[in-house]
Amino acid sequence: MFKAFLRTIPQVSIFHNPASPTSLKALKLLQSAVASPYPSSKLSAPPLQFDLEVIENKPPTPDQLRTILSYLPSKPSSPDVLLSAHLTVDARPTNAEEVSQLASQNLHALKWPIVVDWNNGNTAVGDIDGVKNILEELRKKRDGEV
Repeated sequence: MFKAFLRTIPQVSIFHNPASPTSLKALKLLQSAVASPYPSSKLSAPPLQFDLEVIENKPPTPDQLRTILSYLPSKPSSPDVLLSAHLTVDARPTNAEEVSQLASQNLHALKWPIVVDWNNGNTAVGDIDGVKNILEELRKKRDGEV
């Protein structure tokens, strides 16, 4: 009877690097989804409801990285999935602490953006399609399809 009171607005974070074109596109897509009809092709649709947190030029903490890795569909055993292909270092990080430390020293070490839907356990690393998938899951929940 009172389930509506238990609903929470999803928390979505984007770890954003303005120097990354992919990150800029993802941020614009997320901002548009909360400000305009979603999907944009359906003008009668309401915007999505989620709290968008933009963390600019700052990598996730080690705890956040562990959570992000657990949300990935393939459940990688190595944090390499978070690292940029352009990374030039002597040793590859082997855990969340090392990735966070490396990214704090060199922002180009990470794939940008990292987008996380903390409530629903979804994440996208370095690609727009993953962000679109997160938004589509939020739409399905909004529209009662899940």
